[in-house]
Amino acid sequence: MSLSPSRRAWLRFKRNRLGFWSLVIFCVLVAISLAAEVVSNDRPLVVRYEGKTYFPMLQTYPEKTFGGDFETPTDYLDPFIQQRLSAGDNWVIYTLNTYGPTTLNYFAKEPNPSAPTRDNWLGTDDRGRDMLAQLIYGFRVSVLFGLALTFIGTVLGILTGAIQGFFGGKTDLAFQRFIEIWGSMPELYLLIIFSALFAPSISLLLILLSLFGWMGLSDYVRAEFLRNRQLDYVKAARALGVSNTQIIWRHILPNSLTPVVTFLPFRMSAAILSLTALDFLGLGVPPGTPSLGELLSQGKNNIDAWWISLSTFAVLVVTLLLLTFMGDALRDALDPRKADK
Repeated sequence: MSLSPSRRAWLRFKRNRLGFWSLVIFCVLVAISLAAEVVSNDRPLVVRYEGKTYFPMLQTYPEKTFGGDFETPTDYLDPFIQQRLSAGDNWVIYTLNTYGPTTLNYFAKEPNPSAPTRDNWLGTDDRGRDMLAQLIYGFRVSVLFGLALTFIGTVLGILTGAIQGFFGGKTDLAFQRFIEIWGSMPELYLLIIFSALFAPSISLLLILLSLFGWMGLSDYVRAEFLRNRQLDYVKAARALGVSNTQIIWRHILPNSLTPVVTFLPFRMSAAILSLTALDFLGLGVPPGTPSLGELLSQGKNNIDAWWISLSTFAVLVVTLLLLTFMGDALRDALDPRKADK
């Protein structure tokens, strides 16, 4: 029984153990970050108090609900509240890490930033926020931003590259001159100017980086279309009266996706590095948003707090290594010169 090309490519990818297990580990890390609220949160999952069941993650309860004196939201790290929730038949189920991304432990025993302890496994930053929570939520922000930037850049790159490569001639020449002019614009200066004019936001950052992130992929797609449009199956489709749109979408594009798919992990690595670098410079996400770059900046400003730089650097290196191994395995799996063993 003959296997489809995609099936053969998947089997070649699986044979690359480093790339395959990198994919598995990366997917597990992404899944954990997407479920961050049930992994690292200062609100318990379930509370059973005086015969009633409460779900603090779904609803905010005042302190009086659990025997406190005020109508303010309950601080579940308060020793008094913890004592009330564990007294008698009461019980509570906490998350694995009892801190959220913005949680400040007002009952900490050491000044901030504090070294790793039993309460804060990776220590705290200079504001008293738990480092493990910051890394989990910051990893999610980086991955989601990288996915969004990669998706937009891929769509724009395929669109512009396909138009250039398929029509060629003056169309290709005009696009190439435009890309040369657009690519010569100082991207960092534009980011600095816009960050001064507008309030920092992930949406603004995504738009600005997307304006420049498509040109590299566009060249690959253009080269594939220039090559494939001269082949016999394209000439046969034209002779049968197939429209240009159908030739591009149904015939040439599927045969030009190898460099596109191979490019994706490396493009995502570049997107994560861009966000981290901009956050490090203070030009990235809004203040208060968990960010790997902001943690690296804290580490630079607090040399004695080695746990901030070390843990953040470790997360960043592991993420980029996993994406690099996946990209290498994907490139080998899609290489038509690789014969099945």
